[in-house]
Amino acid sequence: MIPTTVLILSSFLCLTSAFYLPGVAPRKYRHGEKLTVKVNTLTSDLTPLQFDYYNLPFCEPKGGEKELAENLGEVLAGERTETSAYKLHTNVSRLCKVACKKKWKPRAVQDFRNFASTNFRANMRLDNLPGAELVVFRDQRGQEFVSYRLGYPLAESYGKNGSQFYVNNHLRITIKYHDVQTAGTRLEKIEEPGVLIVGFELKAMSVEHQYVGDWDDSCVAKNTCPLLTCSPTRGPLPTAPRMKLPPPRKPMDIIFTYDVLWVYSDVKWASRWDVYLKMQTQDDEIHWFSIVNSSVILFFLSGMVAMIMLRILRKDLYRYNQLEQSEEAREEAREETGWKLISGDVFRPPKFAALLAVFIGSGVQVLGMSTFTIIFAVLGFLSPSNRGSILLSMLLLFVLMGLPAGYVSAVFCKMFRGAGTDRLRNTLLTAVLFPGAVFLVFFLLNMVLWAVKSTGAIPFGTLVALLCFWFGFSLPLVFLGSYLGFRRPAWEPPVRTNPIPRQIPDQLWYMKSLPSILMGGVLPFGVVFVELFFILSSIWQHRFYYLFGFMALVLLILVVTCAEITIVMCYFQLCSEDYHWWWRSYLTSGASAIYLFLYAGYYLITRIHLAKATVASASIFFGYIVILSYGFFVLTGFAGFISCFLFIRIIYSSIKCD
Repeated sequence: MIPTTVLILSSFLCLTSAFYLPGVAPRKYRHGEKLTVKVNTLTSDLTPLQFDYYNLPFCEPKGGEKELAENLGEVLAGERTETSAYKLHTNVSRLCKVACKKKWKPRAVQDFRNFASTNFRANMRLDNLPGAELVVFRDQRGQEFVSYRLGYPLAESYGKNGSQFYVNNHLRITIKYHDVQTAGTRLEKIEEPGVLIVGFELKAMSVEHQYVGDWDDSCVAKNTCPLLTCSPTRGPLPTAPRMKLPPPRKPMDIIFTYDVLWVYSDVKWASRWDVYLKMQTQDDEIHWFSIVNSSVILFFLSGMVAMIMLRILRKDLYRYNQLEQSEEAREEAREETGWKLISGDVFRPPKFAALLAVFIGSGVQVLGMSTFTIIFAVLGFLSPSNRGSILLSMLLLFVLMGLPAGYVSAVFCKMFRGAGTDRLRNTLLTAVLFPGAVFLVFFLLNMVLWAVKSTGAIPFGTLVALLCFWFGFSLPLVFLGSYLGFRRPAWEPPVRTNPIPRQIPDQLWYMKSLPSILMGGVLPFGVVFVELFFILSSIWQHRFYYLFGFMALVLLILVVTCAEITIVMCYFQLCSEDYHWWWRSYLTSGASAIYLFLYAGYYLITRIHLAKATVASASIFFGYIVILSYGFFVLTGFAGFISCFLFIRIIYSSIKCD
């Protein structure tokens, strides 16, 4: 039996090694086939704003640039892919090919200066691979390592304070390929040999081109332009001067050229994205240190919770359930374990019970979306090679999770039936409150992006499509879940609620609501802050984030930490005879969102240098952080609340009440 099982599992392993999960099929190119490099947006490490490639007067393709079709995820990410003037043919290397000659007016020169001073880079794509520049970094120990940066720099600064610029008008395009051999296979008679593109490197240079005689634009198509500074056999001459950007209010003539080099590579097609996904390889040790550190904190917290539960609760329950104990022993037990004294009030519905039920449902929706997105990403179904897939899957999963959100919200709404809750209002708020607030912030940010003419601005038609998606799919699913939830019999508490509320004694300062909530949010934030740094860096610096294995571990540790810290704080609260635990249990772990927001502000000031960030870019950054913090609040709040609810339900089901 065992050998058979091993054999079956081995066959599955063989199948999975031959299946490329992200779903992007390889594209074979025949020798001499015409290819066109696509251009994407202009991006910078100093701002989250993205701009159209043709906002600057670069060379346009014959007939003008054309915007290419994109999926919803790409549009939401602010990507704009267009055709370019860079033409090439498979396995045909060329040097010093002229793209065009442009005459920049003073306004165009000033626009280029503004982009160059903000360290903008131009992004390109070929065969779904982003163009990247090979760079050499030095770590803190002085060791050099090779990595890649997306795109190529528009200019290189020089002079005092870097206020002058060399224009990078010559681009060396290196395409790495891998042969597809059909000889000796069944495809030999029906398919031609071809190549698979496995690498796309860019290197920008500045060359002040000089030419003989008068310029004729027809030489571009014929590849006969008489350049003196660039040789068709050797490339740009080492002695050629660099192209300086003129002072403001002066025009300039500029010639754009490029090289095309085809280089054979042993890299397999399935591994061609490794260089992009390993841009932060040097940080793996930090990730593992963070995971180990969070795990140690988690085990320590788990041990403390276990000790409390085993030693104190078991002792309390034993004493409380002894009917033959003396009156003096009863009084002593009551003094030691105050949580039993409030058994008649602990399940009393809280204030704003309907709103709490709505937040509980929203927490289910966000936690479910996050969990399934990370699971699919870890399994490999979501990949940067499948552009826009992550954002699109998050949107779809959020809509689908409206069903359990409506169900859970309705269950708690029905449980709070004595608090004046309304079914229709509860369902509408569950469907609208969280996504409506996110959409409002998103719309305001979109207005800012429209004002600065950024490609991150979502077109009006896409906004209408999102609204239709929201009201046409998400809203009905929430109503369906709510309908199923209200059909379920109401949950009955294990103890009877007294008609008259018990008076709550004075609390120590650290057991009052605000201090205990703020203390409870520290540990959940401590679990995620290292990973948060890398996520913020990837977003701000437009890098790929693909460390979903680390993120899955962090999410698991986060949920368990929220559960345990909320249970501990809730137990201490009940022992002090304070039965207002409903909202506090949600806010205790949810308060970690406050620290997340404050840390994001600290990151912007210390890592980005706020003085270099414009008002628009800072507004965009903080707007998205507000959305992230709001989602983090409902996620952690629900994780803490549901754990505390189950904990209280268990301990009060175990005692005997008169």
